[in-house]
Amino acid sequence: MGQSLNKKNTIVIDEKTPLLILSGPIFLELFLNTMLNNVDMIMLSNYDTNAVGAVGNANTIMFMMNILFNVIATATSVVVSQYLGAKLYDKMNMIYTLAIIVNLSVGVFLSGLFCAANPLIMRFLNVSAEMRPYSMIYIYIVGGGGFITAVFSVMLQILRCNGYPKIGMWVTLAINVVNIGGNYLFLFGPLAFLNMGVAGVAISTVFARALAVVVLFIFFFAKKIGKVSLRYLKPFPGRLLGKMIKIGLPTAGENLTYNLYQTTLLSFVNAMGNDAVNARAFCNSLISFALIFSNASAMATQIITGHLVGAGKQEEAYKRVFKTLKTSMPITIALASINALLCSLTLHIFTDNQNIIALGQMIMIVDIFIEMGRCLNMTFVCSLKAAGAYIFPLIIGIICNWGLGLSMGYTVGVALGVGVAGIYAGTATDECIRGLIVMYYWYKKKWYGKAIVDKNDVLELEN
Repeated sequence: MGQSLNKKNTIVIDEKTPLLILSGPIFLELFLNTMLNNVDMIMLSNYDTNAVGAVGNANTIMFMMNILFNVIATATSVVVSQYLGAKLYDKMNMIYTLAIIVNLSVGVFLSGLFCAANPLIMRFLNVSAEMRPYSMIYIYIVGGGGFITAVFSVMLQILRCNGYPKIGMWVTLAINVVNIGGNYLFLFGPLAFLNMGVAGVAISTVFARALAVVVLFIFFFAKKIGKVSLRYLKPFPGRLLGKMIKIGLPTAGENLTYNLYQTTLLSFVNAMGNDAVNARAFCNSLISFALIFSNASAMATQIITGHLVGAGKQEEAYKRVFKTLKTSMPITIALASINALLCSLTLHIFTDNQNIIALGQMIMIVDIFIEMGRCLNMTFVCSLKAAGAYIFPLIIGIICNWGLGLSMGYTVGVALGVGVAGIYAGTATDECIRGLIVMYYWYKKKWYGKAIVDKNDVLELEN
């Protein structure tokens, strides 16, 4: 049995764990989180169209910040899963405490750094004069509260790996309710007279996330999952932190290089005019619904893979990942295709501008191919990380992002004049080829023997 804590309502994680038991709650959590972003977009579109594109620009930067927070959060997921699989429960309180304290410290530092660099970021992205004030105020407020997201991401990983995936779903639902209420107050309700607009939406977002962190901590202690205390860091577990950074940095580096590459593509789109920027923002909102099932399946498989590898069951882990792909790929393709077929209608939720809708229709057709490649990438890369093979995804990511995605995006989108859909064609090339490469790496079992821990506790922590 992969989990022997025998806590009420927890999920036993081993090779027999049904995928849906883990992926279902994670899917709903991601769906609700996507709704959170789209609610902001929809409510702002009724306030000011330029505010939507501006927040889209700002969210690209916020995503980059979140990637850096995930250095420790991702390592927490891998280490916790493998240690629980290996039944090394005496190490857990040290891991929990270290992950929370370190990510909080990193969060405070990065929040200040991104706020200080805000003007430079706006110039780098070529954000238009109409959108720049909105983007800047959003980054100041949401970025300034980024340390809250840092702690939130670590807590979610800890709870999921311990067999409590549903808590993320319920907390995200609560965040949605609080955020919608806050948005309404500032945009259309009793506080509308303040005319805060984007600033009000940003304040609502930060408040909702802070409330969520409080709830996660209450759940963590109420369920007696573990303890968090500075005494677990005496003497300071420097070796453990080094191992976590060694795991997290390549993973974060892979995500960071991808986001930098996407940010560079965004600078190309910004030079194409506000219609192209808004088309990208609206389409990305719709696209997010197409990828959440494969993303949830990949995240659930990552947890299961970590437990199996920690327990020394590599062959079971190998088979389980391909089983996931057989489920996630057809559904992902179906969702992307439905998105493309209905986008002429769904884009009207955001705008009546026919030029934006026409650009959006082209983007959504190309996105079918992006989602196929992205499904491969998420499934196999998440599993490789869980198995301890975290260097290869970084190397292949850098090569394909910049060598294929950027060059193809610029050539088709800018040089050949196809426009914003051509930028997406570059992303499709990157995702598909990279996805096939990481699948082959998993198929050839190159990740065997890379576990962080095993039954003999090869990774010995400082006492």
